[in-house]
Amino acid sequence: MSSPISAVSQMLQRNQAFFVGKRLLICGALEDDYPHQLGTLTSALTVFTTDYCYYRRQQRALGAAVVFDHQLAGSPRFDALLLLMPKAKAEAQYLLAMMAPLLEPSAELFLAGENRGGINGADKLLALYGDKSIKRDSARRCSLYHSILSKPVAPFVLDEWLRQYECHAGNTSLTVLALPGVFSAEELDDGSKMLLDNLPPMAGELLDFGCGAGVIGSVLAKRNPDLAVTMVDINALALESSRRTLAINGLTATVRASDIYSDLSQPFDHIVSNPPFHAGLNTFYAATETFLCQAPAFLRAQGRLTIVANGFLRYQPLLENHFKQTEIVSSDAKFKVYLSRL
Repeated sequence: MSSPISAVSQMLQRNQAFFVGKRLLICGALEDDYPHQLGTLTSALTVFTTDYCYYRRQQRALGAAVVFDHQLAGSPRFDALLLLMPKAKAEAQYLLAMMAPLLEPSAELFLAGENRGGINGADKLLALYGDKSIKRDSARRCSLYHSILSKPVAPFVLDEWLRQYECHAGNTSLTVLALPGVFSAEELDDGSKMLLDNLPPMAGELLDFGCGAGVIGSVLAKRNPDLAVTMVDINALALESSRRTLAINGLTATVRASDIYSDLSQPFDHIVSNPPFHAGLNTFYAATETFLCQAPAFLRAQGRLTIVANGFLRYQPLLENHFKQTEIVSSDAKFKVYLSRL
């Protein structure tokens, strides 16, 4: 049974005549099964996603038509693009720049999203690619913009989208490289800094869950040369950022996509995380709660879980239900660092 479609997709259903017979490329903030429905109307469909959770959910229905990566490569072959507006404007700019070289001249460009999610800036995003954009629909607090690709498109160069900054965590300095929209893309956040300030020397194997730009795992790999680090995230842009951060600092670690523990099998001596609690425009806790509840199964005897979280999040009772010992090792007005032992 297909899942209910989002408000954005309900609006798109009213306008799906635009996509009939098109060689359509869809990407962005994908949330539901509607791209599969559109596939029955198009002559060819590719769904590109940077979200590993979405990729895993859609593989059975879409097969090779769904692609998970940080970049979609290939020769021009699409005559229509539908971008579901991501939360970060910078990510939308990145996706448009990456996909535009794959479009045929005069391809149709569609941007759709919730009004509270920045879609009202679509005309400015599209102005780089077409002379005029039109708001085709506005319904259920969502909007659909339409333009025609009429301006020259520059080749996409990934390195031009990497932001670089120097990170200092205690006595450890790190060069960070990050793609748009990735956590810790601009600077070391206060929560991760507090976490790193409260981690002792480590040995064995460590999992950095929700690695973002790779700051936590890279700092710990640099501090502990004998530590075997694995970094996981669901965001392909984060995974590529982590690879770049490791490489520029001369560090090595395993970097892979994983939907919580979906692609992990071995146990670890340490799990460390500044776990996410946002999904798109909404606050979302389920993935982090699953991560915490299942952590004991991925820790060796005497294993330790250390996380930092906003103080208002009620993670302590959850941790106490699944670990023999949990303590707050550091806190301030905003964050708490929890250490849990088996």
